[in-house]
Amino acid sequence: MEKILDIIEAIAHEKNISKDSAIEAFKEALSNTAKKLTSYTNTFEVIIDNDTKSYSVNRVITVLKDNDRNLQVEVGKEPNKKMVESDSFIPLSEAKEFDDSLEVGDQLKEEFILEDHGRTASANLFRELEYHIQRRVEQDLFEKYRELVGTVMLGRVNRVDADNNTHVEIGELKGILSQRNRIKGEKYKRGDTIRALLRFVSIDPEFGMFLELTRTSPKFLESLLSNEVPEIADGAVEIVSSARIPGERAKIALKTEQLNIDPIGATVGVKGVRINSVSQELNGENIDCIEASPIPEVFITRALSPAITQGIKVDKDAKKAMVNITADQKAKAIGRSGINIRLASMLTGYTIELNEVEGVAQAPTDGSDHKEVTKTTDTTALADLFK
Repeated sequence: MEKILDIIEAIAHEKNISKDSAIEAFKEALSNTAKKLTSYTNTFEVIIDNDTKSYSVNRVITVLKDNDRNLQVEVGKEPNKKMVESDSFIPLSEAKEFDDSLEVGDQLKEEFILEDHGRTASANLFRELEYHIQRRVEQDLFEKYRELVGTVMLGRVNRVDADNNTHVEIGELKGILSQRNRIKGEKYKRGDTIRALLRFVSIDPEFGMFLELTRTSPKFLESLLSNEVPEIADGAVEIVSSARIPGERAKIALKTEQLNIDPIGATVGVKGVRINSVSQELNGENIDCIEASPIPEVFITRALSPAITQGIKVDKDAKKAMVNITADQKAKAIGRSGINIRLASMLTGYTIELNEVEGVAQAPTDGSDHKEVTKTTDTTALADLFK
């Protein structure tokens, strides 16, 4: 086995893992092989000499006190477990029979020659090495994709199974986009190219190692906007929060510290080209952009857009908001099937309750194309500005 280290290096190159990982796998394989050929209670150390490309295996025995509990180990499975003498340790009194100068904690080492055990040793080493190399490959893949969690992945659909799980080829691994993680109404067929957010890397007895993908997470919307809007990508515009009802409507709160940048205008783009591109990717999902505010009253009022509120009272501790609204604006505040108020609540983090008050929010009558406006004498929402 003189050239085995050259073989290990070649395996590392073929499997696309580091040389150090391959060497560690080789060490584990040698240690486990030696245990199989002797006793599982033995301890072995493997020494690699990179200069001469040689290795040595030593059995290590540690000297312990005569009454140390580690001198015995538990072996076997229930109900046949039993305590046996450990081959990794030796009591001090017995060790002094070999060398009177030995003390507790000293180690005795004996070279283990693998070649002396013939073909059985070679076969065991091959199986162990194959196993540990594969574990290293899987571990490297796991770490590689774990660092990509939360990013958008591009893949090609391989198949759709009986449970409507979409199997996607992504690099060295397969991704799975389950039905609950698909936008309502989306259907895929083999060969389609799709984008989805990587939720996490998982290991399953049925699927093995796979990537769980989603297209329904608010983070997917944020990642798409970051890819489409340079101001968001470089940090000039910050996404404060987002909320989605996948495939129907979404709200996203934006802010910027730079006075020369309009966060909403930058995100929407000229003639809506940027926001429309993201909307098309989300199966036509309507996306409302609002400017975030540190004042809860202002933030909630903007989140309920296009409804016009008459006043708002916020309980910051309970995270609740009571919003006064006229009858003609109530339907807008609630939205179809309650979508608008639900999204506003998710976006702001406040439970929002509507209180209907008398009056009508009227639009201007000069014929100009303006948003609806209303007058109010309630200035509590602006109180924090003057503290």
